[in-house]
Amino acid sequence: MDDRLAREFVEGTDALVCVVDAQGRILLANPALQRFTGRAPADLLGRSFVDVFVVPEHRELALDAVERAVLTGRAFPQEGDWLTADGGRRLVSMQNNVLVDDAGRPYAVACVGIDVTDQRRREELLSERARTDRLTGIPNRGTFFEELERHLAPDRHEVCGVLFCDLDGFKKVNDDHGHAVGDAVLVEVAARLRTLGGPGDVVARFGGDEFVVLCPGCQDDELGRMAERVGEQAAVPLPTAAGPLVVGVSVGSAVGRPGETPDEVIARADRSMYGAKTRQRRRSRR
Repeated sequence: MDDRLAREFVEGTDALVCVVDAQGRILLANPALQRFTGRAPADLLGRSFVDVFVVPEHRELALDAVERAVLTGRAFPQEGDWLTADGGRRLVSMQNNVLVDDAGRPYAVACVGIDVTDQRRREELLSERARTDRLTGIPNRGTFFEELERHLAPDRHEVCGVLFCDLDGFKKVNDDHGHAVGDAVLVEVAARLRTLGGPGDVVARFGGDEFVVLCPGCQDDELGRMAERVGEQAAVPLPTAAGPLVVGVSVGSAVGRPGETPDEVIARADRSMYGAKTRQRRRSRR
């Protein structure tokens, strides 16, 4: 390889390039790393890398990783926080390789680091958006199924309750007042349902005007009491741009047991909800 070309690459890249020996002393630090740490070459070369950019809680692990890499001749990719010139932290993805001398003996570890802080934040945001209902801000149908499946795993030792809530008269709200008011109703209902759930409960929008609540460890009697509270909350007028509106709710429930599928439990809760809706209609006709 052309030595001049290699040197220009190391000096010109935005990647954080460094080489440390078996004791962790810095043998090479490229300009990007100098800018990242706010240190001149004279203040980097010969210093232990853990004293320069490794966060305090990772010092021992980092030194051990370098020592083992030189001892075994093998290094592995990693991600970790690095300290910047102003004392901040940035997440850096590291590609690590062991360097060997002419006799084939390992003597140093070369690291090429890429600052992935912003990338990981974007990934987390996208992941959160994929799991969240964009209108109400609560978990969506997919997230609910994931959580329910986890609680129904065969090795779990407790049941989990599910409430299936369907708003009554919601179509009329949309028809009479428009979708903006309808959206406001859904947002308010979601907020009220969240206040009813416990710390381990999951309140999700199942779709349209349907909401579901996962209550780990809840039996039928506890679900019944929670369903009553849902009905009480629904009876309180909802503030909207069209004035206070009252939207009813039909609530069904089911208790899932380890080994069942989410579809089985949801189907039972759905049937229970339709039973409750039918009974309410019969009462309203009297």
